Amino acid sequence: MTRRTPKPRWLSRKIPSPGLSSRVSGLLKDLSLHTVCQEAICPNQGECFGHGTATFLLLGPNCTRNCAFCAVKKERVVPPQETEPDRIAQAVSRMDLKFCVLTMVTRDDLPGGGAEHVANTIFALRNRCPDVGVEVLISDFGGSETALMTVLETQPEVLNHNIETVSRLYPEVRPQADYRRSLELLARADSYRPKLVTKSGMMLGLGETRDEVLEAMDGLRAAGCDLLTLGQYLCPSEKHHPVARYVPPEEFDELKTEALKKGFTDVASGPYVRSSYKAEDLFKRALAAWS
Repeated sequence: MTRRTPKPRWLSRKIPSPGLSSRVSGLLKDLSLHTVCQEAICPNQGECFGHGTATFLLLGPNCTRNCAFCAVKKERVVPPQETEPDRIAQAVSRMDLKFCVLTMVTRDDLPGGGAEHVANTIFALRNRCPDVGVEVLISDFGGSETALMTVLETQPEVLNHNIETVSRLYPEVRPQADYRRSLELLARADSYRPKLVTKSGMMLGLGETRDEVLEAMDGLRAAGCDLLTLGQYLCPSEKHHPVARYVPPEEFDELKTEALKKGFTDVASGPYVRSSYKAEDLFKRALAAWS
């Protein structure tokens, strides 16, 4: 058994105020909705739920891929629920959100990877909550350009697709994904809608080197990526990829400086940063920088 490295002091944090947590949890249960906050064991769940926000997880709680870092279950998948888009729109309306983040499990079993279901959800949001901003964090859809366009035609404010880690670690960490395919997806999105805000994220501490992180930043910028998130990888269980290193906060600050020099519009970088963490704030700062 691999012995876990103790977490450093900078990963200690106070328990957040419960705030609206019980209300959000009750609403999600009432509408039978999944969130990445819960399924991926996000360390920010208490904070986000307490503030009355959540990141909705489309297409069920189970994924068809077996990424070594991810806590989302790899059990039997079920057909998409036709009522899910409307239930999510109901939740966004009842939570009075001004900005909504949608993500999805990877569904290689579905035609187009489930892109039509994602698009239907955004259309349902637009119909019920016409003024809400939408960020959608998508899978690579198996490289299907048609599937990507299906989502882009709904005109989300932000198109997010995480590369997650550096190219060298893909066979070990993301064996069913493809680094170049992910960069191509972002480049296609930027080409199809030049004014679209595109976003990607990486976890640090999986075994990457600093030079590899900087090289990945260059690849994202070449693909037209505007926003970047960098956070510490935290191992969900002993069955997952071990933490190779805990990155100190000052290194996250330094990497943010380097990323901004490379031309990213804005960067969220820190141990507890996740791809959807304070997404609305990052989007607003991007708009302000462009105005």
